[in-house]
Amino acid sequence: VPMVAPGNVQVHVINSTLAKVHWDPVPLKTVRGHLQGYKVYYWKVQSLSRRSRRHVEKKILTFRGNKTFGMLPGLEPYSSYKLNVRVVNGKGEGPASPDKAFKTPEGVPSSPSFLKITNPTLDSLTLEWGSPTHPNGVLTSYILKFQPINNTHELGPLIEIRIPANESSLILKNLNYSTRYKFYFNAQTAVGSGSQITEEAVTIMDE
Repeated sequence: VPMVAPGNVQVHVINSTLAKVHWDPVPLKTVRGHLQGYKVYYWKVQSLSRRSRRHVEKKILTFRGNKTFGMLPGLEPYSSYKLNVRVVNGKGEGPASPDKAFKTPEGVPSSPSFLKITNPTLDSLTLEWGSPTHPNGVLTSYILKFQPINNTHELGPLIEIRIPANESSLILKNLNYSTRYKFYFNAQTAVGSGSQITEEAVTIMDE
């Protein structure tokens, strides 16, 4: 098997889900056989927004021939990772380079896990929601937009409310009675808005 590990391993984080890794080629005489390529082992150490999973799954990408760089796609935003690189010949793999740590930046969150609308009265509705399954960063706020829908399914003016990230319910007041409303709801990190969920609800006609 090869005798030495690739040296000077460098990681360039391109965005929240993609990184590029570089290494110096090993001297050919240390390959002790036919150089088949390089393998990059990488794994997520922990998410920076929640406790890490106990199970660490190592992923392996193989780059054929005498390449000295490769892309690592499909990373999770706002996480810390480690990687190492090994050279491969027809017999097997050489020793691993020292582990190199890197972090991915924040991304946009997934949609809130649910939006439930309860307690309709003449002029109010109660909204409850769950935080995103994948915050992908530090949540800064929720954005609620809503508008009335009239009997011919035309949409009325859109109202937007920004809600602090630590809230999980809201009572909307001063609504029109016996009116259907459509709601659009999403979470935000410093990077931007995640995908929204929509819901409809109706205020009651009379007490």
